[in-house]
Amino acid sequence: MALLDRVATLIRANLNDLVDKAEDPEKMIKQVILDMQNQLMQVKTQVAISIADQHVLEKKAQEAQENERQWTHRAEMALDKNDENLARAALERSMSYKQMAEGFRQQVEDQKVQVENLKAALLKLQQKLAEAQSKSDLLIAQHRRSRAMRNATNAASDINGESNAAAFDRMKSKVRHSEATAQATAELVTDDVSEKFAAMEKQEEIDRLLADLKKKRSQ
Repeated sequence: MALLDRVATLIRANLNDLVDKAEDPEKMIKQVILDMQNQLMQVKTQVAISIADQHVLEKKAQEAQENERQWTHRAEMALDKNDENLARAALERSMSYKQMAEGFRQQVEDQKVQVENLKAALLKLQQKLAEAQSKSDLLIAQHRRSRAMRNATNAASDINGESNAAAFDRMKSKVRHSEATAQATAELVTDDVSEKFAAMEKQEEIDRLLADLKKKRSQ
């Protein structure tokens, strides 16, 4: 799905890299946030549509299953009246509805997978948007500070010559590298913690389902 591909691209985007490469970081950050907001609205709409489609398919599956039962019952009635030909015709109709119900049930399962994929993409995009919004002020401030340092470097170069400017550049580079390293470390720690909690929650859900299953089997 093209929508999920676009969302995946936004989720994978590294804001720090985008800022470093952009000619106008402030404009770029605002555009990224706007793109995320637009995609978020589209995903929400698609989730609602997919859920509605799932309900329609479930209803059709139920209707087909009910028709199967009705025609089976009619076949039984025909046999009670010693009309075997009519019973055969009713059973043939029942089999047709049975196949239809199975087809709709398979579509329901496929639709559930699509709905879950869209919900997962929606959650990740919401998290990425929140991250972008929380980081935007910091990234813009860093960019402005970097620009101010560059202007100061140029001014110092004009006054004191190339040696002082080169030293100032080296100092600026070390500061930016230190900031980037600290940011990357923080992101790695956050991702690791999130993954641990996700694994823990998954294991708890498995334990709960297993306990329910054991309880049902013991009854």
